[in-house]
Amino acid sequence: MSKILIVDDEIQIRSLLARMLELEGYEVCQAGDCKAAVKQLEVQSPDVVLCDVFLPDGNGVDLVLNIKKQAPNVEVILLTAHGNIPDGVQAIKNGAFDYITKGDDNNKIIPLISRAAEKARMNVRLEKLEKKVGQMYSFDSILGESKVLKEAISLAQKVSVTDVPVLLTGETGTGKEVFAQAIHYNSKRSKQNFVAVNCSSFSKELLESEMFGHKAGSFTGALKDKKGLFEEAHNGTIFLDEIGEMAFELQAKLLRILETGEYIKIGDTKPTRVNVRIIAATNRNLQEEIEEGRFREDLFYRLSVFQVHLPALRERAGDISILAAAFAKSFSEKLSYSISEMTPAFLEALEKQSWKGNIRELRNVIERSLIVCEGGRLDVCDLPLEIQNTHYECSDDSAEGFELAAMERRHIARVLEYTKGNKTETARLLKIGLTTLYRKIEEYKI
Repeated sequence: MSKILIVDDEIQIRSLLARMLELEGYEVCQAGDCKAAVKQLEVQSPDVVLCDVFLPDGNGVDLVLNIKKQAPNVEVILLTAHGNIPDGVQAIKNGAFDYITKGDDNNKIIPLISRAAEKARMNVRLEKLEKKVGQMYSFDSILGESKVLKEAISLAQKVSVTDVPVLLTGETGTGKEVFAQAIHYNSKRSKQNFVAVNCSSFSKELLESEMFGHKAGSFTGALKDKKGLFEEAHNGTIFLDEIGEMAFELQAKLLRILETGEYIKIGDTKPTRVNVRIIAATNRNLQEEIEEGRFREDLFYRLSVFQVHLPALRERAGDISILAAAFAKSFSEKLSYSISEMTPAFLEALEKQSWKGNIRELRNVIERSLIVCEGGRLDVCDLPLEIQNTHYECSDDSAEGFELAAMERRHIARVLEYTKGNKTETARLLKIGLTTLYRKIEEYKI
């Protein structure tokens, strides 16, 4: 139920409006002047304020500013006995939802309040969503306690409050887009768009069209004008992932944006101006790319005004257990599984890996392990075979946990994987009967 605050110095009008709104199911509170309205705003937390323009201690048009400053989500409708255009224009500029004349517009009040109340509720939902997004992409959401990670986060935090281009370097899967989002959502552009594009996902021609847009008729199939991703990111941030994959010809366009803030669309003759912050990322050594003639040196220096290197997972092995626990919790909720424990052997096996795919690879391994595990306990036997093979012990206390049984289980599972699940072929390769194979599959829960 929405709450409406009526502000009017005439008691009869307040009472009439209150009765009318209460019959519509609204909760109503009242105030006779600006001072009382501000107090009611604190105490009652209304969704909509229905306010007279002329009050004993002030003007309703000016009061709108105070209300929106104190409670931005509240919507204000101004009522006046003698409407005039300048007051109406100023009221809307100050943030009023609408400005109507008493008497003539009585039939509009209920539908208008309904729309204002819905907008107020939407304001609250949007604020909660923005807060949730802010928390999701805050630097605090980046998990890990290692020194190298903390140093990277510290650098990213310092550059986030500026507007300079940032170059994120590091291996595949180290979380470059997560860092880019954190930099954006902790910057003054956080209320604007964050647009991400992977430069390796498109051909040269398609990437140019996607990034910069085109005019209708500029090429076969260009039936109408298209906005590019740089226009979508206007006043916000664009994240160019895998910048080292960008075609050499397109690098000149990107350099022009960095230098002048403008570019020319495909098929256009006039430049398009944009105000964007560019965050680029690469897993390549751009200095080597420059030497090989595949990357512009002048573009590199413009992009790398500030560099942040993201450490590989093997450089922060102490963070693996933290990440594994977070992924296990997230996936257990998603899959409706209850995970009570990750055994020491399970974590030890994870920490022994080189993790060429870094955090992304670890995340996929944890998800796969949750799918195959039983009993709510993640153990070595739940890991993929290539990881099991580096760890020869299953910590299960039952008979299957002894080393010989564990090795037999791994060997059968490895052969099943080799035969793509063909049990007849698996039994032939193992030189055991098909019945025996089925029994062992059941016994070891493969």
